[in-house]
Amino acid sequence: MYDHIGLKVGNLDASVRFYTAALAPLGYVLCSRDNSGAGFGPKDAPALWLYAEKQPAKAGAHIAFRAADHSAIKRFHADGLKAGGRDNGGAGPRPDYGPTYFAAFLLDPDGNNVEAVCT
Repeated sequence: MYDHIGLKVGNLDASVRFYTAALAPLGYVLCSRDNSGAGFGPKDAPALWLYAEKQPAKAGAHIAFRAADHSAIKRFHADGLKAGGRDNGGAGPRPDYGPTYFAAFLLDPDGNNVEAVCT
């Protein structure tokens, strides 16, 4: 349904550092970067765009990335924490979402809820 998503970020360097680390275990890379923004996705196909704001960005978005397996979700969470993300729910089953739903949640540098999930 979606082709790409854009987020406004208050500190582009901090956001690039976070998303580079957190998305690597899911197979996504930094595809494009300049002073105004950055794009992440499969190589040569950015689908998440970060746009630098001159003032603090407003949080509130929730983005969920599909992961290949539980191991990738655990690495997403651990690597994202090391890169400045904040814990918003460690890797584990979420039976209230579905019988096979396994996910982890981080808050990015701007407070957006970022999830890695596999079912």
